[in-house]
Amino acid sequence: KSLYKFKIIPNRGSWLEFGFDSSDMIYVRIDKKRKIPATTLLRVLGYENNEEIMELFDYEEIVKVTLEKDNTTNEKEALIEMFRRMRPSEPPTERNTRQLIYRLLFDPKRYDLAKVGRYKINRKLSFEDRILGKIAAEDIVDPNNNEIIVKAEEKINQKTFSAIINSGIEKIKVLNFENETVTVFNEKDEALMPIIDNLGEGINEGIIDAIVAEEIIDPKTGEVICSTGDKLTNALIYKIKEYKGKIKIKKGSALTREDIVASLRYLVNLYRGIGYIDDIDHLGNRRIKTVGELLQDQFYIGLSRMERVIRERMTIQPDVSAITPQALINARPLLATIRQFFGSSQLSQFMDQTNPLSEITHKRRLSALGPGGLTRERAGFEVRDVHHTHYGRICPIETPEGPNIGLIGSLCIYARVNELGFIETPYFRVVDGKITDEIVYLSADDEDKYKIAQINIKIDKDNKISQDDVPCRFRGDIIECLPNEIDFIDVSPKQIASISASLIPFLDHDDANRALMGTNMQRQSVPLIKPEVPLVGTGMENKVAVDSGAVLLSQDDGLVKEVSADKIIIENTDHIQKEYILKKFVRSNQGTCINQIPLVEEGIIVKKGDVLADGPLTSEGRLSLGRNILIAYMPWEGYNFEDAILISEKLVREDTFTSIHISEQECEAR
Repeated sequence: KSLYKFKIIPNRGSWLEFGFDSSDMIYVRIDKKRKIPATTLLRVLGYENNEEIMELFDYEEIVKVTLEKDNTTNEKEALIEMFRRMRPSEPPTERNTRQLIYRLLFDPKRYDLAKVGRYKINRKLSFEDRILGKIAAEDIVDPNNNEIIVKAEEKINQKTFSAIINSGIEKIKVLNFENETVTVFNEKDEALMPIIDNLGEGINEGIIDAIVAEEIIDPKTGEVICSTGDKLTNALIYKIKEYKGKIKIKKGSALTREDIVASLRYLVNLYRGIGYIDDIDHLGNRRIKTVGELLQDQFYIGLSRMERVIRERMTIQPDVSAITPQALINARPLLATIRQFFGSSQLSQFMDQTNPLSEITHKRRLSALGPGGLTRERAGFEVRDVHHTHYGRICPIETPEGPNIGLIGSLCIYARVNELGFIETPYFRVVDGKITDEIVYLSADDEDKYKIAQINIKIDKDNKISQDDVPCRFRGDIIECLPNEIDFIDVSPKQIASISASLIPFLDHDDANRALMGTNMQRQSVPLIKPEVPLVGTGMENKVAVDSGAVLLSQDDGLVKEVSADKIIIENTDHIQKEYILKKFVRSNQGTCINQIPLVEEGIIVKKGDVLADGPLTSEGRLSLGRNILIAYMPWEGYNFEDAILISEKLVREDTFTSIHISEQECEAR
């Protein structure tokens, strides 16, 4: 028997957990405290009697089990019972419970789902996942014109699903795997909110600055007070308050009672076999917290400390009229928090600067460790494993070999992070078997809906797919499709690899373990005195050298006027001279030598973006990590070839592998 449960985990605030226990009662837990029947919470939220609660779930039998185990019968009893379970040591009152529930779940200051949380909740509770591909239990009728959209026992496809959404149908009945009828509700992205807060004392803070989801008309004059899409200002709220007690708004970053009801409905649907459980390792459920967001969290901590100090100072001020901001505000707690974040956070790292590749790779690294993340000891095999959603997003090859394997990864070449923190990868759109020039970036969630072909299939001169059966990826499986069934195609065979992996020629012929070692060892390559362009490359060498900032680029079109070892002067088309200073024998973080050597000569015409000077481990503007030397494998006096290396005297004499290391020594003379 499967026991389903779900958690709503906000960016900031209390964790809410609902689930079935072994006796089929639906329970709720707030902040991992004691279990409470879910119907008790529904009564607290204003759904008082059993009839109202049963109506919410279209009279599902399973809800009766919870109602029978619920000792409360109305809102008042539910408020007292809720407080008794959550704060057993304090005297329960209605007012205290209302305050507590508001503070834990609905107060925008304390509870924040953030933009991404609201997106994920709306997406999870949407109609689409539960009814697409299902069979209708009865005729689905458009309420606007009484036309039948889907007949009973017909399958709901993408076209009819769009018609259902446009018609605004509230609920529909579908069949589950056992041919039983299940009601699925259309959860809208709007909530009915009271204008006065739940204590009856003032304006509900949850509606200030919210977006209105209805048109409100003054009943006396007939003028429109506000329309859908307007922002609720204080002035508007006071105007509306005269005619209405509640207002319909777009859901924001705080939880609403509609979210709680919708989540419980999904749970009941799951029990009846409609809906999906989540895969925690799917990249649609894992997101990147960039440095800005981490800093924002620290800023919040610093400001709340500052607020506490200000409140304390306000209470001890003798003369209220003489208070100045200078006397109250002290920015030290905020500065200390930010300093600590940059100084000693686990994710604030000393840049790996051995060579240009290690530098750019370090900047593109993804870590599951750090504050708010996993620890090495707790992380199991599933978290570390390669997931099908890593395709084109996280490199399956580049990861450390030790205890951090799979917890630290690298961004793929073409991947980008969207505003919600999800990694997107590009594809060409395919229309009726023809590959178009349109590039679409898809997140892992979006990708699950489409059939995606690989770039190595047969294509004719008109960019039409010319083979009959095309292997495609669909939700982690490889399936055979006809050309007109394909939605997208990869943009390049190398989109699955990171920068470092893409520099290895014939990567697909390597054993995966050795490719991992090679990828990691390229980053340890020491800059040589005389770098040499590789005879066999992959075409990525120039891009890495340019994007890492190792080489010096021209900022304008112009003429080279003067070249010396430490500077280049270029005169642009407007006869303005610009001086480029070269880095000479600078010590890197790892003690290797950063040195730039001019590539251009006086009198040469350069274009904007041309390489003017080579940097460390670059040659002719291309990354050159090693030298092209002739190697012989042979046993020697009983040694196997893996045990010893012999190098010729010529390599030593000609400084083939000579490098410069710079170390800083300090001595104190007293």
